[in-house]
Amino acid sequence: MRYILLSLPGRATLSQSAIFFLILCLFACKNTKKPPEKDVVKEPEQLEVRTKENLQKIFTYVDENKGKLNDSISFSEWPLLKSVYAENAYQTVWSYEDDWKPLADSLFGLVKNAKEYGLFPSDYNYAALQAMRDKMRQDVVSRRDAALWARADMMFTDAFFKLAKHLKLGRLERDSITLRKDSLYDAAYFLETFKSAIAGNKIIETLQSLEPHFQGYTAIRAAIPAFLQTANFKKFTYLVYPYKDSIAFVRSVERRLIEEGLLDTIPPLNDTVGLRSAIRRYQEDHEFKVSGKISEPLIRSLNNTDEQKFKSIAVTLDQFKLMPDTVPVTYMFVNLPSYTLFVYNDDTLALKSKVIVGAPGTRTPQLNSKVSNFITYPQWTVPYSIVFRDMLPRIQKNIGYLSRQNLMVVDRYDSVVDPASINWSKMDKKHFPYLIRQKEGDDNSLGIIKFNFANKYSVYLHDTNARSLFSRSNRALSHGCVRVKEWEKLSQFLISPDTMRFKPDSLSAWMIRQEKHTVTGFPRVPLYIRYNTVEGVEGSLKFYSDIYGYDRLAREKYFAKKEVM
Repeated sequence: MRYILLSLPGRATLSQSAIFFLILCLFACKNTKKPPEKDVVKEPEQLEVRTKENLQKIFTYVDENKGKLNDSISFSEWPLLKSVYAENAYQTVWSYEDDWKPLADSLFGLVKNAKEYGLFPSDYNYAALQAMRDKMRQDVVSRRDAALWARADMMFTDAFFKLAKHLKLGRLERDSITLRKDSLYDAAYFLETFKSAIAGNKIIETLQSLEPHFQGYTAIRAAIPAFLQTANFKKFTYLVYPYKDSIAFVRSVERRLIEEGLLDTIPPLNDTVGLRSAIRRYQEDHEFKVSGKISEPLIRSLNNTDEQKFKSIAVTLDQFKLMPDTVPVTYMFVNLPSYTLFVYNDDTLALKSKVIVGAPGTRTPQLNSKVSNFITYPQWTVPYSIVFRDMLPRIQKNIGYLSRQNLMVVDRYDSVVDPASINWSKMDKKHFPYLIRQKEGDDNSLGIIKFNFANKYSVYLHDTNARSLFSRSNRALSHGCVRVKEWEKLSQFLISPDTMRFKPDSLSAWMIRQEKHTVTGFPRVPLYIRYNTVEGVEGSLKFYSDIYGYDRLAREKYFAKKEVM
């Protein structure tokens, strides 16, 4: 190995010597010979040995280049690849002599159909693997290229590990409601998964076993093929809204309208006539109020392409991968965008109910908990957030608001205080030594039943005194709690396992007599409140309004540059 010696004027300082040493190291590290692009053997029996030699050369080079072979090939799961090939004495995994093993065909088929799993084939070297396989099958010279076989083998292994991680853990960041401990899924876990798949000759079965088993996930997965059959993944301009640069945004809208066939060319900046006319035509075709103006609903509609729908599918499936591995026998699942509560028991949908969820300004939080009890004819202790935002200004304006809303004021000793004795003008967030409670009854905001579960947000499931709101299509209306239409069926379901303590007519009798009961002792049912804009419904995919904008943010953060094709 040759070194370039630098002549330093005068006596080198310690720092200069250190720099000199680093330069020498850099030259030494980067001087590893690049593996050959081609290594065609003359005799077929030489292929296996030469492929092994090429694997060793590639590993030495790639290891010094941080997992990168060249501008088009890099290995995202490099530490795992190192372990596999070192343990396997640099033997090929996916081929034997000059042919692919059935294992490789299975893995390639899964990569090719990755969209059926809510994944992007391009993430798993699909185009490169397809080109390599075609060359090896159609060209005799390529079939004897040991360097090509070595690269392909490593790319297959890298694709396996990346698929395994994406199917098990997803691509979204861990969040505060994730129960799964990532330490359980370290390198050793995925290496064992790989070995099991290879030894058992079960690539697809092993990878599919990593997927979640929640009903919502499996319903979406089952419906994806039908969606893909009719989807048009033509590339459309995606409109980022809200925008920072108004001129650039308008230009993007114009390009999008050209793609719709509503504009021929981009008009001059000062010419808004053509743009407004194109918007009017779009609004007419899509049953909007015709105004010729850009609006958020218009942008949502223009962005509602099959490509963006697929990315919503990808986000939703990955959200299920943030949930616990072990699926409870019985559990409750609230999907906020669909305004629906599902109760599953033994893999069967036991109950489904419309719900009302938090408005965009008072969002229902996503959480994991367990329903521990329920209360009939409950009082409602109003959260301070609601007191200060909504109630206090009205009370200060007219103290009669309290009696009209069936509200009472309670001090720290739980004693009722005469509201007329309080100087309300001096009450604020810094000084408010009271609680406000709403008395039980049919006009209570919680309705006549409340389901409690531990959480830091002071939210619960409950009935409501505004039951007509369940007929609305947009039910993001509450202060954050989840209002349940089928509260009676839910309460009966919770107590049904204990027929000795709770007779079938117990609940209805309490309601007739308007009795307050705190019901405990039934098995605690896991509750998951989640935000999924996609559901599988009777074999088809249903897409819901992105009421809090979470889906759009996730698509733009994780999948903005992903090509679906």
